Amino acid sequence: MSHSNSKKQCRVCGKRSALMSSRLGVCATCVRERPDEVIPVAKEIHRDVRDQFGLVAEPPRTGGGIGCNLCANECVIGVGESGFCGLRVNVDGRLRALVGPDKGLMYMYLDPQVTNCCAAWFCPAGTGAGHPRYAYTKGPEFGYYNLAVFFYGCNFDCLFCQNASHKDLGLGKTYTTDDLAREVRMRDRISCICYFGGSPEPQLPFAINASKKAIEERPNRVLRVCFEWNGCGDPSNVKRAAELALESGGNVKFDLKCFDPTMSLALSGVSNRRAYENFKMVADTFYNERPDLPVLTATTLLVPGYVDEKEVGSIAKFISDLSPEVPYSLLVFHPDFVMRDLPVTPVEQVVRCYNSAKKYLRRVNVGNLPTLGVRSIEELMH
Repeated sequence: MSHSNSKKQCRVCGKRSALMSSRLGVCATCVRERPDEVIPVAKEIHRDVRDQFGLVAEPPRTGGGIGCNLCANECVIGVGESGFCGLRVNVDGRLRALVGPDKGLMYMYLDPQVTNCCAAWFCPAGTGAGHPRYAYTKGPEFGYYNLAVFFYGCNFDCLFCQNASHKDLGLGKTYTTDDLAREVRMRDRISCICYFGGSPEPQLPFAINASKKAIEERPNRVLRVCFEWNGCGDPSNVKRAAELALESGGNVKFDLKCFDPTMSLALSGVSNRRAYENFKMVADTFYNERPDLPVLTATTLLVPGYVDEKEVGSIAKFISDLSPEVPYSLLVFHPDFVMRDLPVTPVEQVVRCYNSAKKYLRRVNVGNLPTLGVRSIEELMH
C-alpha cells in the first residue's frame, strides 16, 4: 500500500490528520496527553503485527519461567513460550536458543566505503579522521569495505521498521564466530564491521566474541567495530561493546527513537528508558577517552506527525546535558512496514526538528537529504 495524503481519524480524540498512521490509529497529541486510552489501542496493533510472524505480543512474564536478561525486556519465559525477540524458547524447562556466544542468526555482506552509515559524516571511514591509526587513508576510504552484519530477531517492534525482514527468523543463516573472523581475515580491504538489522542486543555476546576474534587474528590492521542499535541491551554487554568500539576506532550509534515513554510504547511496542540509561553510561565512561573522534552518536528517525520537534528537543537536551559535542543525526523517514500510508517527512518538520536540536547541540546532521530533493542542510534551510 502506498502512502496517502488523505486525512485519517484518531480513535481516541476523533480529530483528522494526514500525518497520522491509519494502522496505529492515534495521533501524537493523544499519545502524549491521554496515555491510558492510547496504550490499549497500541498494544492491540502490535499484537496483530507480531501474530503475522509468530512472535509473542509482549515480553512474557510467566511465573516460574526462565529469565533472560540480554535486553531491557527481561523476558521470563514459561514452558512452551518464546522470548519477545523469538530467538529463545523454553522447551520442557530448558532454555533453547537459535543463537549464542559462538553462533549468530544473520546474513553478512560487503558494503563499499563510503557507505550510507549514519556516522559517515564524522567517522574515519567517511572522513579519514584518526589516520593512520584508525583509517587507511587521509580522506574517505574509497576502495575499502564495511562488513555489514544483519541480525535476525529484535527486542523492539517498530511499526515504521526500515529492516522488517529481521522478523522472519527463517530467512536467517547460522554463522559461527570463526565464520565471521574468517571472512575478515580473507579480505584485506574490510576496514570496519557494523552490526545492525534487527537490533544487535539479543545477539550482543556473539557480536562481541566474533569481533574480538577477528581483531586478534589480524592485530595490526585497521578494523573498526561499530554497533547500530536501539540501546536497550544488558548494560554489561553494552559496556563491553562500547569498549571494543573505542579501542578499534569505531562507534556506537544509539537510535533514540523518541523521548516520551508512551510514544515509545505506541511506535515500538516496548519502553526505551534503558536506552537513555545506557547512553549516559557510555558517555560518562568512554566519551572523553576519544573526544576528537567520537565513540558515541545518536540518531532519530523523523516519523511524520509523531517524532516532531518536541521529541527531538527533549532528546537533544538529554544529550547536551552529557556533552553538547556528541554528534546527532536526524533521519528523513520514508514509508515502510505498517506505516506505509505516511508520507516522507515534510520539509517543515525536518527544519523544525533541526532547529530544535541545534538549540542544544553543536554537531547536528540531517541524513537521507536526497529523499527531500536537496543535497545539503544549507539548501534545506533556504
